Amino acid sequence: MSVLTRDVLESSTLADLHALAGELQIDGFRRLRREQLVDTIIERRGGDASDEEPREGGRRRRRRGGRRDEDRDEPTTEAVAADEEPAEEPRGRRRRRGGREESEEAPREDAGKQVADGETVEGTIAVTPNGSGLLSAADGVEVYVSAGQVRRCELVDGDRVSGPTRPARRSERFPSLVRVETINGRPADETVPDERFDDLDVLRPHELLVVRSEDPTVSAIAWLTPIGRGSRALITGPHASGKTEALRRLAVALRDVDGVELLAVLAGARPEELGDWREGGVTPVAALDLSEGPEQRTKAIDEVVERGRRIAARGGHAVVLVDTLDGLGEGAARRILSAARRLGTGGSLTIVATREQPVGGESTVVVLDRGLAGTGRFPALDLAASTTLRPELLVGEEGAAAIAAARAELLEG
Repeated sequence: MSVLTRDVLESSTLADLHALAGELQIDGFRRLRREQLVDTIIERRGGDASDEEPREGGRRRRRRGGRRDEDRDEPTTEAVAADEEPAEEPRGRRRRRGGREESEEAPREDAGKQVADGETVEGTIAVTPNGSGLLSAADGVEVYVSAGQVRRCELVDGDRVSGPTRPARRSERFPSLVRVETINGRPADETVPDERFDDLDVLRPHELLVVRSEDPTVSAIAWLTPIGRGSRALITGPHASGKTEALRRLAVALRDVDGVELLAVLAGARPEELGDWREGGVTPVAALDLSEGPEQRTKAIDEVVERGRRIAARGGHAVVLVDTLDGLGEGAARRILSAARRLGTGGSLTIVATREQPVGGESTVVVLDRGLAGTGRFPALDLAASTTLRPELLVGEEGAAAIAAARAELLEG
């Protein structure tokens, strides 16, 4: 019989370490990383693994008859330690440890905010690499969503999901979603997840994104160049005209718009800009610095836009902010902007990006004046060059007339 040394433990499979930890009645062993698990086993066996032998029949008895259940579908301990403690346990599995039945009460002390049994929670889902998901609600509650639910409902990052929950059990880190009831505000059984975005009817943007901000440039954008749900908007201007800052401040205002999923991607950002975005309460879902080439930047933008397309196809509203499209080429910039649209099914994908020059096809163009921005005179808009197509669809005929009158008065002044 081989000696159970540290080297033997460290070279053992994860399933064997779990089997030994269960036999030693080590609570919460699935949350431990491999090295922590080895140290805990050594400590439980008396603190010295140099001359200890496994209990009779130890590993070989547990491996008889093929692989253990833990070898099949369980995530690695690294994933569990991060945020992936499996919450839904199939019957007859992981219910006994060390010969005793495990209680379903007393959730872990480091578990997140708990919920009442049957309480309905709504939040935004983030899908993890192993296929499960974590639902984050506005009040800070985080809820585990099983891989089966993610797969059946074809949930993607950014989907707003609601449903009844149950509290975390003893070995679980988060409460669990019992079932998916709504996806992006629509009943789950009415959602058609495999409906192709490009095949859906497209309407002109006709619903205003109501943006409120004390920043004079953002207020001027909202008033003089209105943006609708489904608009293709471009903030343009020469270098140092304030495009990035205008987009960031616009993002802060858009964060407060109800029913909108905000997805920001920084493509070619200065290192310090990510901190500026986070301080404003908006964390980009992707951020690439200046060292990345155009292919990597285009790929990052495409991935975020695809998330927005899926949200819109399900009837939700997504706003994708991109800083910047410069350096990607005319074709790539047009393709990215062209994804924005208002769908006949009710969803919308709005794209607001920065670029030094328009590319064509925009429904809203905001042109910044470097001279005004450089001397601190705000709003820093070039009113003669900035425009919104068919503003009457967003603010009505009277609103469009008021915008035209205000622009004329400002230009004359």
